[in-house]
Amino acid sequence: MQIVLIKEDKYLYDIHSLYKAFYPEQDVKVLLTSDTEKCKEVMDANPDAEISEVDVSVSKNQLKKDTYLKLSEKTGKKLPWGNLTGIRPTRIIMNLIEEGKSDKEIIDHMRNQYCVSDEKIDLSLKIAHREKDILKDIDYKNGYSLYIGIPFCPTTCLYCSFTSYPIGAFSGIVDDYISCLEKEIDYVAEEFKGKTLDTVYIGGGTPTTLEPNQLERLIGYLKDKLDFSKVKEFTVESGRPDSITRDKLKVMKKMGVTRISVNPQTMRDETLKLIGRRHTVDQLVSSFNMAREEGFDNINMDIILGLPGEGASDVAYTMSKIAELAPDDLTVHSLAIKRGSKLAEIMDQTRQRTKNNLSDSNNSETGYLDEINNTVEMMEIASKGARDMGLEPYYLYRQKNISGNFENTGFARKGKAGIYNILINEEVQSIVALGAGTVTKRVYGFDGRIERCDNVKDVKLYMEQVDEMIKRKWKLFL
Repeated sequence: MQIVLIKEDKYLYDIHSLYKAFYPEQDVKVLLTSDTEKCKEVMDANPDAEISEVDVSVSKNQLKKDTYLKLSEKTGKKLPWGNLTGIRPTRIIMNLIEEGKSDKEIIDHMRNQYCVSDEKIDLSLKIAHREKDILKDIDYKNGYSLYIGIPFCPTTCLYCSFTSYPIGAFSGIVDDYISCLEKEIDYVAEEFKGKTLDTVYIGGGTPTTLEPNQLERLIGYLKDKLDFSKVKEFTVESGRPDSITRDKLKVMKKMGVTRISVNPQTMRDETLKLIGRRHTVDQLVSSFNMAREEGFDNINMDIILGLPGEGASDVAYTMSKIAELAPDDLTVHSLAIKRGSKLAEIMDQTRQRTKNNLSDSNNSETGYLDEINNTVEMMEIASKGARDMGLEPYYLYRQKNISGNFENTGFARKGKAGIYNILINEEVQSIVALGAGTVTKRVYGFDGRIERCDNVKDVKLYMEQVDEMIKRKWKLFL
């Protein structure tokens, strides 16, 4: 364990994130020296912990740089993103571009202030310029984008912490849930009349857990109530192959959906089983080919690096199989251990067993996990594989507790980049979000403040309180 002592209640998140990045396998506690009782309690419970002090009297940027350099020297490690702890590194570069800084000035700033590696500076700078070009026709001043959450899935994946409920147990309320979405759509139709709707994204969960008639009902209501004449992209996540049918694809195509996702995460059947995705690689390939047959010419695929038990050879195999399908857009995720996921629970249990020198004789499938790792080699294999398919990086973001301290990167063919992905990550346009567990963001300007309001996560509570959810948005956009 790492125990970090500070004298003032400042910068706790940044200190914890940096220490965790250097010591991912260890627990990290950041404690106030003034809380003597808590300090004694933690130290007594962890007599072998390594204790250090951090001076928080300096500015946040200076503290992060000093802490990074100290930890880098101590461990002999350099992190690809240096001392950056935020999830949107390209946002910094976008702001510098808006200020009129040259590429050289931006490179020097990222290297000297944040200790970012040359490779990541080059990647993020190219992406920032590409994003700026892709978003050049977005109506920031009088426009908005729409997100609709469908919180149902065939099963819950091991790593997932999103709002999702097993469709088998909740199928009886789906029609009523859509009725609540329709009430929220009515609010949008009234309050955003005359504004430009730039993108629409139906996500989840898994939207294609809806039956064909339910998909047609929802999309039909959307298009009846809202002005789609300027919509540049209409995405429906169809991520789980075990939820895709030809009838659903036909409905989406007929209703004007322009972009879908068919997500493998890996092309290894044994890993799919381990992480709780109850479909096979063959089903994935069949669903993808079916989508092509139905005329979809912008199909995204997602993969995750660092899945339990997988190494560089598995990533290379997955990339070779994806290349055979030739998707238009590929998002390469680094596994993040998300609080609230089954994976986080199992990892915690693993640490406790290791700490107590216990073994697990019943460690079949997901009973015991300690081999989760992402490496530079795996990232390079995925990046090269994407480029070899003619895909170029167009957006990236990071997550807390991300494996290897790397990033998630979207690659796409020219003209196929996911516009909504950029908008939601760079936070440059207001996003109105409907459904259980969604978060609406009001962006007041390119460099202005951002305010949020959320819908409750519990699907039944959302349905009971949908009028309150609408009221929250009404107050946000007053």
